[in-house]
Amino acid sequence: MNLAHWLARTAVADPERPALFLGTSMVATYGLFWSKARAVAGWLQARGVVPGDRVAIFMKNCPEYLVAFYGIWCAGAVVVPINAKLHGREAVYILENAGIDHVFAAPELAADLIGAGARAEITVAPGASFEAVLAQAPAPEIASRSADDLAWLFYTSGTTGKPKGVMITFRMLTAMSLCYTQDVDVVRAEDATLYAAPMSHGAGIYNMLHVRAGARHVCPVSGGFDPIEIFDLAAHFGSVQLFAAPTMVQRMTQVAKASGRDGAGLRTVIYAGGPMYNADIIEAVAHFGPVFAQIYGQGECPMGITALTRSDVADRDHPRWRARLQSVGRAQSAVEVGIGDAQARPVPAGTHGEIMVRGDTVMPGYWENPEATEKTLVNGWLMTGDMGFVDADGYVTLQDRSKDMIITGGSNVYPREVEEVLLMDRGVREVSVVGRPHPEWGEEVVAFVVGEADAARLDQLCLDHIARFKRPKAYIAIDALPKNNYGKVLKTELRGLLERTRNG
Repeated sequence: MNLAHWLARTAVADPERPALFLGTSMVATYGLFWSKARAVAGWLQARGVVPGDRVAIFMKNCPEYLVAFYGIWCAGAVVVPINAKLHGREAVYILENAGIDHVFAAPELAADLIGAGARAEITVAPGASFEAVLAQAPAPEIASRSADDLAWLFYTSGTTGKPKGVMITFRMLTAMSLCYTQDVDVVRAEDATLYAAPMSHGAGIYNMLHVRAGARHVCPVSGGFDPIEIFDLAAHFGSVQLFAAPTMVQRMTQVAKASGRDGAGLRTVIYAGGPMYNADIIEAVAHFGPVFAQIYGQGECPMGITALTRSDVADRDHPRWRARLQSVGRAQSAVEVGIGDAQARPVPAGTHGEIMVRGDTVMPGYWENPEATEKTLVNGWLMTGDMGFVDADGYVTLQDRSKDMIITGGSNVYPREVEEVLLMDRGVREVSVVGRPHPEWGEEVVAFVVGEADAARLDQLCLDHIARFKRPKAYIAIDALPKNNYGKVLKTELRGLLERTRNG
């Protein structure tokens, strides 16, 4: 089923219900939201767009984003959201790889596309050209799509090469949305979802279930992440849900404590997209209260592998609460989660291995890339590339990406375990642990530290909590950890820095 029907149903049931906001100002009811989306669909169809064609959105967070999004679906086309932080050349690569002829782009990003030689037709939104689109005669009906038709083409971050297009179907998005209400949180009509993280990724992919519930959609005037703006909007709207990367949660806690804000109005903060260290989430819960839940997913299985409920995140009474807090929760309802070897063969219970998943939220493959698909989908399982284990209660603990595991003297060291210990030192603000080539041991453990890198104190901390061979052999002070557009630490750059230093 085409999920544009969810917007249509909400609009028909309650056309005057508030829908789209820029800051505190309402810009569309659900009736107007749907009317504008139908106009976008009519314009696309008039320009020859047919079901299955790809149409891109290269915009910062704004109400027009969702109007274009649902207009594309209504026309039967595939949404291709492009991260607004990408360089024009990177965005043009996606346009060309996906065979895109039409793109909705923010004014400054449209200029980047033109400068990078984009051949696709560009509609600037918001702007006069988008207003002309909205004046188009609306599409008479929603284009028919099946559950296994392509709905969203998501391009990976491409930190180790060119980004790959993950094919996301309507079935995947439907299952993901239903799993959210079963495994993560309930969405109500009186709620508001606040888009503080890019709508091209996790924040935006949750829009459907809020549309179906008739909730409010709030885009910050800043177009992105600003903790004070978030606190002000939460206090204004009340019952606010938002998606945040762990680095965003950490920053929100720091700013709230420094400014005396308590996060009034925040109902649910979903965190995902990277490791959330125990020290950070414990501090966040202590300040904001039990508003946090965690999900674990990938573009290849969007938001849909495991979930750690708000009660698990806030629990301090269970004898193993710290271990559970360090986990990514239990399998969501639409999937099976297992631990296997490189051939997707299950390993004995409690054994460490690669996390693998299968079910209705798993992709059918990468866009026009059968080689990458074959490497990632093995014997019916999605091989996540993440290493971990499942405990007796079904909680999945993610240790590290398989490529980040350090092998020293024949023993495995998972960087996250060492990072968790180092972050117990209050002088350490951020840390990232990588392996450095060693002539005798193969690799040795090295820690990059933002903050106070007191080697003697950190050494003792490690010796008190983990095996001696896991202790870093060097602590390197660094002003800031290199990160990609989504806040993930680029360990490849840290390893490159070590290599350049070694070679002089």
